[in-house]
Amino acid sequence: MADFSHKSTVLVTCPLAASALLATELKALGFTPRNELPAGVEVQADLNDCMRMNLHLRTANRVLYQVAAFRARDADALYRAASRIHWELFIAPEGYVSIASSVDNPTIRDSRFANQRLKDAVVDRIRSRTGRRPDSGPLQTGVVLFLHWHDDWCRLYVDTSGEPLSRRGYRKNPWKAPMQETLAAAVLMAAGWPGGGHLINPMCGSGTLAVEAVLMAMNSAPGLLRDSFCFMHLPGYKPEIWDALLDRAEAQETGEIPGRVIATDIVPEAVKASQENAVRAGVAGFIEFGVCDFTQTDIPQPSEGRDVIIMNPEYGARLGDAAQLEGVYRAVGDFFKQRCGGYTGYVFTGNMKLAGNVGLRTSRRIPFHSAKIECRLLEYELYSGSRKHADHQ
Repeated sequence: MADFSHKSTVLVTCPLAASALLATELKALGFTPRNELPAGVEVQADLNDCMRMNLHLRTANRVLYQVAAFRARDADALYRAASRIHWELFIAPEGYVSIASSVDNPTIRDSRFANQRLKDAVVDRIRSRTGRRPDSGPLQTGVVLFLHWHDDWCRLYVDTSGEPLSRRGYRKNPWKAPMQETLAAAVLMAAGWPGGGHLINPMCGSGTLAVEAVLMAMNSAPGLLRDSFCFMHLPGYKPEIWDALLDRAEAQETGEIPGRVIATDIVPEAVKASQENAVRAGVAGFIEFGVCDFTQTDIPQPSEGRDVIIMNPEYGARLGDAAQLEGVYRAVGDFFKQRCGGYTGYVFTGNMKLAGNVGLRTSRRIPFHSAKIECRLLEYELYSGSRKHADHQ
Protein backbone atom coordinates (compact mmCIF):
# COMPACT_ATOMS: atom_id res chain seq x y z
CA MET A 1 0.00 0.00 0.00
CA ALA A 2 1.26 3.47 -0.85
CA ASP A 3 2.04 5.68 2.08
CA PHE A 4 0.08 8.91 1.71
CA SER A 5 0.48 9.62 5.42
CA HIS A 6 3.84 11.35 4.91
CA LYS A 7 3.98 14.93 3.81
CA SER A 8 4.86 15.67 0.21
CA THR A 9 4.82 18.73 -2.01
CA VAL A 10 1.19 19.57 -2.72
CA LEU A 11 0.36 21.96 -5.54
CA VAL A 12 -2.97 23.70 -5.05
CA THR A 13 -4.09 25.30 -8.31
CA CYS A 14 -6.38 28.30 -8.68
CA PRO A 15 -7.58 30.79 -11.30
CA LEU A 16 -4.73 32.73 -12.89
CA ALA A 17 -3.73 35.78 -10.78
CA ALA A 18 -5.65 34.53 -7.71
CA SER A 19 -2.73 32.81 -5.96
CA ALA A 20 -2.30 35.54 -3.32
CA LEU A 21 -5.91 35.02 -2.24
CA LEU A 22 -5.41 31.25 -2.20
CA ALA A 23 -2.27 31.70 -0.08
CA THR A 24 -4.33 33.68 2.41
CA GLU A 25 -6.87 30.88 2.57
CA LEU A 26 -4.14 28.29 3.10
CA LYS A 27 -2.62 30.30 5.95
CA ALA A 28 -6.04 30.52 7.59
CA LEU A 29 -6.19 26.70 7.51
CA GLY A 30 -2.77 26.48 9.17
CA PHE A 31 -0.59 25.76 6.14
CA THR A 32 2.63 27.57 5.26
CA PRO A 33 2.83 28.48 1.55
CA ARG A 34 6.28 27.53 0.25
CA ASN A 35 6.03 28.72 -3.33
CA GLU A 36 3.47 31.08 -4.81
CA LEU A 37 2.95 30.60 -8.56
CA PRO A 38 0.83 32.56 -11.07
CA ALA A 39 -1.97 29.98 -10.83
CA GLY A 40 -1.22 28.00 -7.70
CA VAL A 41 0.51 27.65 -4.36
CA GLU A 42 2.76 24.87 -3.07
CA VAL A 43 2.62 23.57 0.50
CA GLN A 44 3.78 20.47 2.37
CA ALA A 45 0.85 18.21 3.24
CA ASP A 46 -0.34 14.62 3.66
CA LEU A 47 -3.55 12.97 2.48
CA ASN A 48 -5.59 14.09 5.49
CA ASP A 49 -4.41 17.64 4.87
CA CYS A 50 -5.50 17.31 1.24
CA MET A 51 -8.94 16.21 2.37
CA ARG A 52 -9.23 19.31 4.53
CA MET A 53 -8.12 21.57 1.68
CA ASN A 54 -10.64 20.01 -0.71
CA LEU A 55 -13.36 20.66 1.84
CA HIS A 56 -12.59 24.25 2.80
CA LEU A 57 -10.72 26.10 0.03
CA ARG A 58 -12.94 28.43 -2.00
CA THR A 59 -10.47 29.67 -4.61
CA ALA A 60 -8.73 26.34 -5.31
CA ASN A 61 -9.34 24.37 -8.50
CA ARG A 62 -7.34 21.22 -7.71
CA VAL A 63 -5.26 19.76 -4.87
CA LEU A 64 -2.35 17.81 -6.40
CA TYR A 65 -0.20 15.49 -4.25
CA GLN A 66 3.24 14.93 -5.78
CA VAL A 67 4.33 11.28 -6.07
CA ALA A 68 7.42 11.62 -8.28
CA ALA A 69 9.75 14.07 -10.02
CA PHE A 70 12.29 13.15 -12.67
CA ARG A 71 13.88 14.24 -15.94
CA ALA A 72 12.63 12.91 -19.28
CA ARG A 73 13.80 14.17 -22.68
CA ASP A 74 11.08 12.45 -24.69
CA ALA A 75 8.09 10.12 -24.47
CA ASP A 76 10.21 6.96 -24.25
CA ALA A 77 12.13 8.40 -21.32
CA LEU A 78 8.83 9.35 -19.70
CA TYR A 79 7.60 5.78 -20.11
CA ARG A 80 10.78 4.27 -18.61
CA ALA A 81 10.84 6.58 -15.60
CA ALA A 82 7.12 6.23 -14.92
CA SER A 83 7.37 2.43 -15.16
CA ARG A 84 9.66 2.41 -12.13
CA ILE A 85 7.01 3.96 -9.88
CA HIS A 86 5.10 1.49 -7.66
CA TRP A 87 1.68 2.25 -9.16
CA GLU A 88 0.35 -1.11 -7.99
CA LEU A 89 0.50 0.19 -4.43
CA PHE A 90 -2.14 2.84 -4.93
CA ILE A 91 -4.09 1.92 -8.05
CA ALA A 92 -6.07 -1.32 -7.73
CA PRO A 93 -5.85 -3.69 -10.71
CA GLU A 94 -9.66 -3.68 -10.84
CA GLY A 95 -9.73 0.12 -10.51
CA TYR A 96 -9.95 2.99 -12.96
CA VAL A 97 -7.34 5.63 -13.81
CA SER A 98 -7.43 8.79 -15.90
CA ILE A 99 -4.62 11.11 -16.96
CA ALA A 100 -4.55 14.90 -17.26
CA SER A 101 -1.52 16.97 -18.12
CA SER A 102 0.21 20.25 -18.82
CA VAL A 103 2.96 19.58 -21.37
CA ASP A 104 5.56 21.94 -22.79
CA ASN A 105 8.24 19.68 -24.27
CA PRO A 106 9.83 20.22 -27.70
CA THR A 107 9.40 16.55 -28.65
CA ILE A 108 5.66 16.49 -27.93
CA ARG A 109 3.23 18.03 -30.40
CA ASP A 110 0.05 16.80 -28.74
CA SER A 111 -0.29 16.39 -24.98
CA ARG A 112 -2.62 13.44 -25.58
CA PHE A 113 0.41 11.46 -26.76
CA ALA A 114 2.18 12.16 -23.47
CA ASN A 115 -0.97 11.13 -21.60
CA GLN A 116 -1.10 7.89 -23.56
CA ARG A 117 2.54 7.02 -22.84
CA LEU A 118 2.09 7.73 -19.14
CA LYS A 119 -1.08 5.64 -19.06
CA ASP A 120 0.79 2.80 -20.80
CA ALA A 121 3.56 2.95 -18.20
CA VAL A 122 1.03 2.84 -15.35
CA VAL A 123 -1.10 -0.05 -16.59
CA ASP A 124 1.87 -2.04 -17.90
CA ARG A 125 3.54 -1.76 -14.50
CA ILE A 126 0.39 -2.87 -12.68
CA ARG A 127 -0.19 -5.77 -15.08
CA SER A 128 3.42 -6.95 -14.69
CA ARG A 129 3.02 -7.05 -10.90
CA THR A 130 -0.55 -8.31 -10.52
CA GLY A 131 -1.45 -10.04 -13.79
CA ARG A 132 -4.34 -7.60 -14.29
CA ARG A 133 -4.63 -4.04 -15.52
CA PRO A 134 -7.00 -1.27 -14.45
CA ASP A 135 -9.43 0.35 -16.84
CA SER A 136 -8.57 3.82 -18.08
CA GLY A 137 -10.31 6.67 -19.85
CA PRO A 138 -11.31 10.33 -19.62
CA LEU A 139 -13.76 10.06 -16.70
CA GLN A 140 -12.41 11.48 -13.44
CA THR A 141 -14.27 8.95 -11.33
CA GLY A 142 -11.34 6.87 -10.04
CA VAL A 143 -7.69 7.67 -9.48
CA VAL A 144 -6.69 10.78 -11.42
CA LEU A 145 -3.04 11.40 -12.28
CA PHE A 146 -1.68 14.76 -13.40
CA LEU A 147 1.53 15.15 -15.42
CA HIS A 148 3.35 18.48 -15.41
CA TRP A 149 6.11 18.26 -18.03
CA HIS A 150 8.14 21.38 -18.79
CA ASP A 151 11.22 21.00 -21.03
CA ASP A 152 12.79 17.80 -19.67
CA TRP A 153 11.49 18.07 -16.10
CA CYS A 154 8.47 15.95 -15.11
CA ARG A 155 6.38 16.08 -12.00
CA LEU A 156 3.71 13.46 -11.40
CA TYR A 157 0.81 14.11 -9.07
CA VAL A 158 -2.23 12.31 -7.75
CA ASP A 159 -5.13 14.70 -8.19
CA THR A 160 -6.94 14.36 -4.86
CA SER A 161 -9.84 16.48 -6.14
CA GLY A 162 -10.83 14.68 -9.35
CA GLU A 163 -13.46 16.95 -10.81
CA PRO A 164 -12.28 20.56 -10.42
CA LEU A 165 -13.31 22.13 -7.13
CA SER A 166 -14.99 24.92 -9.09
CA ARG A 167 -17.72 22.40 -9.80
CA ARG A 168 -19.42 22.72 -6.45
CA GLY A 169 -22.47 20.85 -7.72
CA TYR A 170 -25.14 23.53 -7.39
CA ARG A 171 -24.93 25.23 -10.77
CA LYS A 172 -26.97 22.92 -13.00
CA ASN A 173 -28.38 25.88 -14.94
CA PRO A 174 -25.38 27.97 -16.07
CA TRP A 175 -27.35 30.54 -18.11
CA LYS A 176 -24.94 32.52 -20.34
CA ALA A 177 -21.14 32.81 -19.92
CA PRO A 178 -21.23 32.17 -16.17
CA MET A 179 -18.38 33.15 -13.87
CA GLN A 180 -16.56 30.11 -12.51
CA GLU A 181 -17.34 29.46 -8.85
CA THR A 182 -13.70 29.66 -7.71
CA LEU A 183 -13.22 32.92 -9.61
CA ALA A 184 -16.40 34.33 -8.07
CA ALA A 185 -15.09 33.47 -4.60
CA ALA A 186 -11.75 35.13 -5.40
CA VAL A 187 -13.49 38.27 -6.66
CA LEU A 188 -15.61 38.47 -3.52
CA MET A 189 -12.56 38.04 -1.29
CA ALA A 190 -10.74 40.80 -3.18
CA ALA A 191 -13.79 43.00 -2.61
CA GLY A 192 -13.53 42.48 1.15
CA TRP A 193 -16.58 40.24 1.47
CA PRO A 194 -17.94 39.23 3.87
CA GLY A 195 -17.64 42.53 5.66
CA GLY A 196 -20.72 42.44 7.83
CA GLY A 197 -22.90 44.49 5.50
CA HIS A 198 -25.06 44.18 2.39
CA LEU A 199 -24.11 42.70 -0.96
CA ILE A 200 -25.98 43.83 -4.06
CA ASN A 201 -25.48 42.02 -7.38
CA PRO A 202 -27.36 43.53 -10.33
CA MET A 203 -26.87 41.72 -13.67
CA CYS A 204 -26.66 38.53 -11.61
CA GLY A 205 -26.75 36.09 -14.54
CA SER A 206 -26.71 32.55 -13.15
CA GLY A 207 -26.30 33.87 -9.60
CA THR A 208 -22.83 32.54 -8.90
CA LEU A 209 -21.62 35.68 -7.12
CA ALA A 210 -24.71 35.82 -4.91
CA VAL A 211 -24.56 32.11 -4.02
CA GLU A 212 -20.84 32.22 -3.24
CA ALA A 213 -21.38 35.38 -1.18
CA VAL A 214 -23.94 33.65 1.06
CA LEU A 215 -21.79 30.53 1.44
CA MET A 216 -18.91 32.73 2.56
CA ALA A 217 -21.05 34.82 4.93
CA MET A 218 -22.44 31.65 6.53
CA ASN A 219 -18.96 30.12 6.82
CA SER A 220 -20.25 27.14 4.83
CA ALA A 221 -17.41 25.00 3.46
CA PRO A 222 -17.77 24.69 -0.34
CA GLY A 223 -16.82 21.00 -0.26
CA LEU A 224 -19.99 20.22 1.70
CA LEU A 225 -21.89 20.54 -1.57
CA ARG A 226 -20.01 17.63 -3.18
CA ASP A 227 -20.15 13.93 -2.44
CA SER A 228 -17.25 12.67 -4.56
CA PHE A 229 -13.52 13.39 -4.53
CA CYS A 230 -10.60 11.46 -5.99
CA PHE A 231 -8.97 10.95 -2.57
CA MET A 232 -11.82 8.57 -1.76
CA HIS A 233 -10.29 6.05 -4.21
CA LEU A 234 -6.80 6.11 -2.67
CA PRO A 235 -5.31 3.68 -0.15
CA GLY A 236 -5.01 5.34 3.20
CA TYR A 237 -8.37 7.06 2.83
CA LYS A 238 -10.30 6.62 6.05
CA PRO A 239 -14.02 7.46 5.73
CA GLU A 240 -14.27 8.05 9.46
CA ILE A 241 -11.72 10.89 9.24
CA TRP A 242 -13.63 12.46 6.34
CA ASP A 243 -16.90 12.14 8.25
CA ALA A 244 -15.32 13.90 11.24
CA LEU A 245 -14.14 16.73 8.98
CA LEU A 246 -17.66 17.07 7.58
CA ASP A 247 -19.20 17.14 11.06
CA ARG A 248 -16.76 19.82 12.18
CA ALA A 249 -17.40 21.93 9.06
CA GLU A 250 -21.17 21.69 9.50
CA ALA A 251 -20.85 22.71 13.15
CA GLN A 252 -18.91 25.82 12.10
CA GLU A 253 -21.72 27.07 9.84
CA THR A 254 -23.50 30.10 11.28
CA GLY A 255 -26.87 29.54 9.59
CA GLU A 256 -27.30 33.27 9.15
CA ILE A 257 -25.83 36.25 7.32
CA PRO A 258 -25.26 39.73 8.76
CA GLY A 259 -26.82 41.82 5.97
CA ARG A 260 -28.99 41.49 2.88
CA VAL A 261 -27.93 39.82 -0.36
CA ILE A 262 -29.90 41.08 -3.37
CA ALA A 263 -29.53 39.68 -6.91
CA THR A 264 -31.38 41.06 -9.94
CA ASP A 265 -31.37 40.68 -13.70
CA ILE A 266 -33.50 42.12 -16.48
CA VAL A 267 -33.88 38.65 -18.04
CA PRO A 268 -36.50 36.49 -16.26
CA GLU A 269 -34.82 33.27 -17.42
CA ALA A 270 -31.55 34.35 -15.78
CA VAL A 271 -33.27 35.03 -12.46
CA LYS A 272 -35.04 31.68 -12.68
CA ALA A 273 -31.68 29.96 -13.26
CA SER A 274 -30.20 31.85 -10.30
CA GLN A 275 -33.03 30.77 -8.05
CA GLU A 276 -32.69 27.13 -9.08
CA ASN A 277 -28.95 27.21 -8.44
CA ALA A 278 -29.47 28.86 -5.05
CA VAL A 279 -31.99 26.17 -4.09
CA ARG A 280 -29.47 23.42 -4.92
CA ALA A 281 -26.83 25.24 -2.87
CA GLY A 282 -29.24 25.47 0.07
CA VAL A 283 -29.06 29.27 0.25
CA ALA A 284 -32.19 30.41 -1.63
CA GLY A 285 -33.75 31.69 1.58
CA PHE A 286 -30.90 34.17 2.07
CA ILE A 287 -31.00 35.84 -1.37
CA GLU A 288 -33.60 38.39 -2.48
CA PHE A 289 -34.10 37.89 -6.23
CA GLY A 290 -35.73 40.36 -8.57
CA VAL A 291 -36.44 40.81 -12.28
CA CYS A 292 -35.66 44.41 -13.25
CA ASP A 293 -33.27 46.67 -15.06
CA PHE A 294 -30.15 47.07 -12.92
CA THR A 295 -30.96 50.74 -12.35
CA GLN A 296 -34.16 49.71 -10.55
CA THR A 297 -32.43 47.33 -8.12
CA ASP A 298 -33.39 47.91 -4.48
CA ILE A 299 -30.45 49.50 -2.66
CA PRO A 300 -30.84 49.34 1.14
CA GLN A 301 -29.54 52.13 3.31
CA PRO A 302 -25.86 51.57 4.13
CA SER A 303 -25.26 49.42 7.20
CA GLU A 304 -22.56 49.71 9.83
CA GLY A 305 -20.54 47.03 8.00
CA ARG A 306 -18.87 46.96 4.60
CA ASP A 307 -21.57 47.29 1.94
CA VAL A 308 -20.68 46.06 -1.54
CA ILE A 309 -22.36 46.42 -4.92
CA ILE A 310 -20.75 44.29 -7.60
CA MET A 311 -21.57 44.04 -11.30
CA ASN A 312 -20.25 41.84 -14.10
CA PRO A 313 -21.46 43.45 -17.34
CA GLU A 314 -20.80 41.98 -20.77
CA TYR A 315 -17.36 42.61 -22.26
CA GLY A 316 -18.38 43.11 -25.88
CA ALA A 317 -16.33 40.24 -27.30
CA ARG A 318 -18.38 39.97 -30.50
CA LEU A 319 -18.09 42.50 -33.30
CA GLY A 320 -20.38 45.46 -32.82
CA ASP A 321 -21.22 44.72 -29.20
CA ALA A 322 -18.71 47.17 -27.74
CA ALA A 323 -20.33 50.27 -29.22
CA GLN A 324 -23.74 49.15 -27.97
CA LEU A 325 -22.35 48.50 -24.49
CA GLU A 326 -20.79 51.95 -24.07
CA GLY A 327 -24.18 53.25 -22.93
CA VAL A 328 -24.53 50.38 -20.47
CA TYR A 329 -21.22 51.20 -18.81
CA ARG A 330 -22.14 54.91 -18.66
CA ALA A 331 -25.42 53.95 -17.01
CA VAL A 332 -23.49 51.87 -14.46
CA GLY A 333 -21.51 54.96 -13.51
CA ASP A 334 -24.67 57.04 -13.19
CA PHE A 335 -26.30 54.31 -11.10
CA PHE A 336 -23.30 54.18 -8.78
CA LYS A 337 -23.26 57.97 -8.35
CA GLN A 338 -26.98 58.52 -7.94
CA ARG A 339 -28.16 55.52 -5.91
CA CYS A 340 -25.23 53.73 -4.28
CA GLY A 341 -23.69 56.31 -1.94
CA GLY A 342 -22.08 54.75 1.11
CA TYR A 343 -21.31 51.50 -0.74
CA THR A 344 -18.10 50.27 -2.31
CA GLY A 345 -18.81 49.61 -5.97
CA TYR A 346 -17.12 47.00 -8.15
CA VAL A 347 -17.19 46.30 -11.87
CA PHE A 348 -15.64 43.06 -13.12
CA THR A 349 -14.81 43.39 -16.80
CA GLY A 350 -12.55 42.09 -19.53
CA ASN A 351 -12.77 45.29 -21.55
CA MET A 352 -10.94 48.25 -20.04
CA LYS A 353 -11.87 50.51 -22.96
CA LEU A 354 -15.53 49.99 -22.16
CA ALA A 355 -14.82 50.43 -18.46
CA GLY A 356 -13.65 53.96 -19.14
CA ASN A 357 -17.27 54.85 -19.85
CA VAL A 358 -18.16 54.35 -16.17
CA GLY A 359 -16.69 57.80 -15.70
CA LEU A 360 -15.62 57.41 -12.07
CA ARG A 361 -12.16 57.34 -10.55
CA THR A 362 -11.07 53.85 -9.51
CA SER A 363 -9.49 53.32 -6.10
CA ARG A 364 -8.09 49.91 -7.13
CA ARG A 365 -7.71 47.85 -10.31
CA ILE A 366 -7.26 44.23 -9.32
CA PRO A 367 -6.07 41.84 -12.08
CA PHE A 368 -7.86 38.55 -12.74
CA HIS A 369 -8.33 36.14 -15.62
CA SER A 370 -11.62 34.64 -16.73
CA ALA A 371 -10.78 31.69 -18.97
CA LYS A 372 -8.21 33.24 -21.33
CA ILE A 373 -9.50 36.80 -20.98
CA GLU A 374 -7.44 39.24 -18.94
CA CYS A 375 -9.86 41.03 -16.63
CA ARG A 376 -9.90 43.67 -13.92
CA LEU A 377 -11.99 44.09 -10.81
CA LEU A 378 -12.44 47.85 -10.65
CA GLU A 379 -13.15 49.36 -7.24
CA TYR A 380 -15.04 52.63 -6.73
CA GLU A 381 -15.48 54.32 -3.37
CA LEU A 382 -19.03 55.69 -3.52
CA TYR A 383 -19.14 58.26 -0.79
CA SER A 384 -22.49 58.97 0.78
CA GLY A 385 -22.14 62.61 -0.27
CA SER A 386 -22.51 61.58 -3.89
CA ARG A 387 -26.09 60.51 -3.19
CA LYS A 388 -26.91 63.86 -1.57
CA HIS A 389 -25.28 65.69 -4.46
CA ALA A 390 -27.36 63.71 -6.96
CA ASP A 391 -30.55 64.39 -5.00
CA HIS A 392 -30.02 68.14 -5.34
CA GLN A 393 -29.35 68.08 -9.10
